[in-house]
Amino acid sequence: MRNSRRKRLEAKGWKVGGVDEFLGLTPEESAYIELKLKLAANLRKRREHRRLTQVELAKLVRSSQSRVAKMEAGDPSVSLDLLIRTLLALGASNRELARLISTPRRSATT
Repeated sequence: MRNSRRKRLEAKGWKVGGVDEFLGLTPEESAYIELKLKLAANLRKRREHRRLTQVELAKLVRSSQSRVAKMEAGDPSVSLDLLIRTLLALGASNRELARLISTPRRSATT
């Protein structure tokens, strides 16, 4: 959010803050969620790059289409283990995973 807009909202009595503050997340919880979202976004990107459907990917990793959809959406019920195993099945190397994990996620507004 632009600083000028933030100041206008605060002047009108609105409280402006981030999602972490609103949900009361610890820095560790926030980092965990960001990590899952980065992995989920990369999984979808890799699947689409390989021109696979969710059904085809599900067969590749012996799962279901609905589970693949949950993986791509960053559903809380999906484990990091499953996300990483699926990325490896799509051809991600250890180095690519390390780079993905260490790179900050771009926000939706940038």
